[in-house]
Amino acid sequence: MSKITPSETDRRFIRHALALARRGLGRVWPNPAVGCVLVKEDAVIAVGWTRPGGRPHAERVALDAAGDAARGATAYVSLEPCSHHGKTPPCADALVAAGVARVVAACTDPDPRVSGRGLARLRDAGVAVTEGVLAEEARDLNAGFFSRITRNRPWVRMKVASTLDGRIATAAGESKWITGARARAEGHRLRAEADAVLTGAGTLAADDPLLTARLPGFAARQPVRIVLEGRAPVSAAARLWKTAADSPVWLVSARRDAERDARLAALGVRCLTAAAGADGRPDIAAVLEMLAGEGLTRLLLEAGARLNAAFLAADAVDAVSWFRAPALIGGDGMPGIAPFGLGPLAEMPRFRLVRRLPLDGDALEDYQRET
Repeated sequence: MSKITPSETDRRFIRHALALARRGLGRVWPNPAVGCVLVKEDAVIAVGWTRPGGRPHAERVALDAAGDAARGATAYVSLEPCSHHGKTPPCADALVAAGVARVVAACTDPDPRVSGRGLARLRDAGVAVTEGVLAEEARDLNAGFFSRITRNRPWVRMKVASTLDGRIATAAGESKWITGARARAEGHRLRAEADAVLTGAGTLAADDPLLTARLPGFAARQPVRIVLEGRAPVSAAARLWKTAADSPVWLVSARRDAERDARLAALGVRCLTAAAGADGRPDIAAVLEMLAGEGLTRLLLEAGARLNAAFLAADAVDAVSWFRAPALIGGDGMPGIAPFGLGPLAEMPRFRLVRRLPLDGDALEDYQRET
């Protein structure tokens, strides 16, 4: 079968599929967030995106919406249709059974149960296949799913809100509020697109955060809220524990405390034990592997200077969202990142700027780790 070159029309409808897929971010783990657009005679006849919990898949949603009109249509999907039997039948088979004439896929699925088999199944059934349309954008959107499959850990975004000189609080610990309302709203959006938000016991004690996405219309888009306990015990009076019935709260610690765990479990908190590092604190690599095993793909790190440094020292930061206020505190203020043992300058982690967003005087700078 001759190869079909992607057209501007293909790119336009894949962009549509990617936009649909984004609606599932933070809600579909451990599955990828996928969008599907069914097109016939250059008109959209149905759309779908992965539903909360990862099922039904985007293709199934779109096919059900289209019904018999799917016969002869082109399906634009942001990720290769699955080919394995899980809790639902393979989407590749569903597309074949519906009589779809062509499938345009942004990128292949890294899951070894799929990884080219879905597209091969379509080709074997006589469906025309075009792949690799806006592949980089598709992989970026599902960076968390790709990370969990290929690296056995979630993709990690570190969030920092600071002054121009990188200070997150005064010497006395005052930090509310360095940035303004629009910047804080954007931070809530980041929470809503994450599977989980992780903070440390120190931040829990100092700020007593809820770590929820508090924006209009976002009530159903709440991340798992994770507290990482170091050598010092977590605060027993934190508001977070009392809200575990509203959205999940996990405590991750390197030590067991039967009385404490039982008390938190009664509130609905899930207590997990991670391997300790040489300093007695939870080993970051072990924590991330455990979280991947729980199905998490996208982790937002909202922590203090020491935990930010620990993640950087473990080479576990994939992206940075740095909110900057046009103000200065000075060297006696608290830095956003503590020392993390950097040696030669050549070894410092490097990131590339991918976006700068003005926010009513503040600014958000998004960075991706250089590979």
